[in-house]
Amino acid sequence: MSSCIFCQIIAGDLPAETVLETDDLVAFLDTRPVFKGHVLLVPREHVDTLPDLPAALRDPFLAAAQQIAVAVKDALGAQGSFVAINNTVSQSVPHLHLHVVPRTKGDGLRGFFWPRTKYADGEAASYAEQLRVALA
Repeated sequence: MSSCIFCQIIAGDLPAETVLETDDLVAFLDTRPVFKGHVLLVPREHVDTLPDLPAALRDPFLAAAQQIAVAVKDALGAQGSFVAINNTVSQSVPHLHLHVVPRTKGDGLRGFFWPRTKYADGEAASYAEQLRVALA
């Protein structure tokens, strides 16, 4: 998809600091990192969101994410990582991408980036049941 910035990076039409390439996946540094060493992992095939990822790419995609999570610790001295995928909402580029952000204690990043809420009495059971039905 020529208008997709990630497809342009994959095609070599736009520069990127690539850190991992396979036949199916590319990982490169985010140009606007949360912390230095923030990596984006994308499938070479244009896929909009995680639910659109072909079954054959699920294991390689997650395996590459694991490799990158280890690499940010080993290579950059991070104590851990924050790994995330946005689907549609807050997805700045409509091409599936997984973020691996190096983390260290005291780095200033506090949990999730949105406010938390609470369930009313019995409400959690209702939400869980709706999800179980959808997953069945």
